[in-house]
Amino acid sequence: MYLKRLLRDERGSVGLPIRMVVLTIIGLVGFAAIVGSISNAPAAPRPMYAVANVSSFTLPDGSGDTPPLLMTVFDNDDNPIGGANVVVWGPSHSAAAGGVTDSGGEVVLQVANISLSVGKQEGYLSIKVMADGYMDYMDGYVVKVVKT
Repeated sequence: MYLKRLLRDERGSVGLPIRMVVLTIIGLVGFAAIVGSISNAPAAPRPMYAVANVSSFTLPDGSGDTPPLLMTVFDNDDNPIGGANVVVWGPSHSAAAGGVTDSGGEVVLQVANISLSVGKQEGYLSIKVMADGYMDYMDGYVVKVVKT
C-alpha cells in the first residue's frame, strides 16, 4: 500500500527537470573552468646539456690557468641554446668563470688560478648551465685536470 501511494504522489518530482538542467549547466561551467586553467599552465622545462672542446688538460705543478674552453649548450634535439648562462669552476672550487652563450650556443671561458687539492694528481672542472624554459644542467666531471 505504501508503494502505491508513493507512485501516485507527484510532489517529489515537481521542479525536478529544471533542477537537473541547472545542475548540469553549473557542472559544465565548472568543468570548463578546470580545463581552461589546465590549458593555461606553463610548459614544463625542457632538458639541456653542455659539451666542451677538450676532455682533459694538464697543469704544471697542479696550478695555473685553464686553456680557453669552448663550451657549447644544446637541447635534447641537438639544437644550440643561445642566451644560456654558463659557469665553470675549478677542482678546488676556489676559482670560477662565467659567460652567456651566443646564438650558436657557444661561449669561450678561461678559469684563472685553478689548483688541485694537496696530494691530488687529478681533478675535474664542474659546470652549471641555466636558461629560461630549460632545467638547470650540472656536471661535476666536464673536463679532467691532470697535474704534470
